[in-house]
Amino acid sequence: MIAIVGPTAVGKSELALHLAQYFPIEIISADSRQVYRYMDIGTNKPSPAERESVPHYLIDVVEPDQDFSLAIYHQLAIEALKAIKQKGKLPLLVGGSGLYVWSLVEGWKIPQVPPDRKRRNQLEARAEQEGSQNLYQELQDIDPIATLKINPSNTRRIIRALEIYHATGQRPSQLQRKEAPDFPILLIGLTRERSELYRRIDWRVDKMIQMGLVEEVENLLKKGYSFSLPSMSGIGYKQICQFLQGEMTLPQAIDKIKCETHRLARHQYAWFRLGDSRIHWFDSSEAEAEANIATMNKVKILIEGFIS
Repeated sequence: MIAIVGPTAVGKSELALHLAQYFPIEIISADSRQVYRYMDIGTNKPSPAERESVPHYLIDVVEPDQDFSLAIYHQLAIEALKAIKQKGKLPLLVGGSGLYVWSLVEGWKIPQVPPDRKRRNQLEARAEQEGSQNLYQELQDIDPIATLKINPSNTRRIIRALEIYHATGQRPSQLQRKEAPDFPILLIGLTRERSELYRRIDWRVDKMIQMGLVEEVENLLKKGYSFSLPSMSGIGYKQICQFLQGEMTLPQAIDKIKCETHRLARHQYAWFRLGDSRIHWFDSSEAEAEANIATMNKVKILIEGFIS
C-alpha cells in the first residue's frame, strides 16, 4: 500500500490523481468528513469525473445522521484494501485524518463497541453545560494514556473514549493494540511553506462559498438533518449553521472557517511530523508549475522503486 499524507489543502488529491495516470492505482479516502452523503462542497470531495476516472473508496458511505466511528472506518478500509488487491491494483490511501491513516498503517486493533446512545446523550449534555474540559479531566483520571492522543477540545473523541470505558470496564488504551500489516507500506508526505499553505486554504474556502456551500447546508437542513448532528460539526458546516441561525454574519463565518482550517493544518502536522523517518517528505510549496512537476517526478521514481 502507498499512503499520501499531510495537512489539508497541501495537494494530496491532486498528486494522487496525477499518479493514477502512471500506475494501476485505486484510491481509499482517509477523510473523516467525506464519508457523509450530500456533504460535497464543504468536504472538498473529488468530482464525479475524477471518481469515474479513478475508483475511490470510503466516500459517501453513510447518511449525515448515521453513526460513524474509527472502528467502522477501519473495517471498511480493510475490505477496500482486499478488494483492490484482488483486482491486481495498487491501493493508494489519501487523506489528512491521522487516526484513519495510522489505524491502517500501524495495524490498530480497535475495540468493536457499539454506541450507547443513552450514555452518549448524557455526556453530550454535560459537555454542553460544563464544557469538554471536565469530561477530559474525567477521562484523564481513568486513562491518562488515552488522553495523550486526544485533543482536549475534541468532545466527540472524549465522549467515545468514556463510552468505551463504561461499556467494557477497561481503559480504551488497553483495548487498542497494534499488529503491523503483513504487506509493505510506502508513506509519502507533502508539505508547503506555512504562509503559502494558509493562502491555499483561504482560496479554497472562498471557492467553496462561490460553489454554493451556504446552499448545500440549507439543503441538508431541508432534508431534515439537524444543526446538532456530529456530521454538521465539521469545519465549514458548523460556521455556516451559525450564520443561518443568525449567530454571525457570512463574512464572519468565512473568516472563522479559514481560521479553524489553519488550526486544523497545524494539528495535522502534529499527526504527521516532518521528523518522522517513516515518511518520505516532499516540499511542494513553490507555486511554479516546474516545481510541482519536479515533485511529482521524484514521487514517481520513489514509487517505481517501491513496487519493483
